[in-house]
Amino acid sequence: MRDAEVPDWWRRLGLDGLVDVHVHFLPDRVMNAVWAYFDQASEHYGTAWPITYRTSVEERLKTLDALGVRAFPALVYPHKPGMAASLNEWARDFAAVTPGCVASGTFFPEATAAGYVRKALELGTRIFKVHVQVGDYDPRSGELDDVWGQLAEAGTPVVVHCGSGPIPGRHTGPGPMGEVLRRHPRLTAVIAHLGMAEYAEHLALTSYPNVHLDTTMALTPFTEAMMPFPRSLVPRLLELQDRIVLGTDFPNIPYEYAVQLDVLEALELGDDWLRSVCWENGARLLGLAGAAEG
Repeated sequence: MRDAEVPDWWRRLGLDGLVDVHVHFLPDRVMNAVWAYFDQASEHYGTAWPITYRTSVEERLKTLDALGVRAFPALVYPHKPGMAASLNEWARDFAAVTPGCVASGTFFPEATAAGYVRKALELGTRIFKVHVQVGDYDPRSGELDDVWGQLAEAGTPVVVHCGSGPIPGRHTGPGPMGEVLRRHPRLTAVIAHLGMAEYAEHLALTSYPNVHLDTTMALTPFTEAMMPFPRSLVPRLLELQDRIVLGTDFPNIPYEYAVQLDVLEALELGDDWLRSVCWENGARLLGLAGAAEG
């Protein structure tokens, strides 16, 4: 399937489009820095990582619209202290003027974190993102305990890149985030990338009632070449039909958007599963009008 065929794909499923919970828009200077890092991917990851949608903000929004992505967050994340509050403000402003965009936020272990997260929630932020590997911090930090508690109490989802793919960090893997969930068992955590590369261990975290996993880059030929998803775990994805949610990492992917949908369909888990993953679960997490309660 090519991108131009995506609308026919979701129409065949009887959907009104797609809900993608893992999309990135960032301030230009930050996005340019991210792209510069990917330009050196062969050095960092041992493989080239060309950015397929390296276009202007306007063009990227047109691409999402043409694909039929009806709702998405502009996920932001800091790599050092002192960034998160301003990124949250930028993300709220961006969502306010961008059709389909849901206000997102982020945080970093610092003394001000609880205050700016509380402010973000009060101002309508509906999803957060944290990147344990890029931020190089322990999610169990005492400076974040109140933050996790606020999010658990509010029922606000947080997309967490805590897996050790594509490269491990000092605090990646299921252990640290598992401890956060033990402290805050009601937290609505969305484990990014199906938890790659520790797929089974992160799937096991769904023993907590509000843990979800997003599909971002998982199962694609690009990722399978480095961190293959065990076929023995595919039945678990079916069992977790209401906990798996579409994510793609648009625009920072080295292939067409349609590839992510192709590999999900290739699992042969059925149209009901695809409808749940590509619309219903994401709509519920983002609090879209008319979404089914889970």
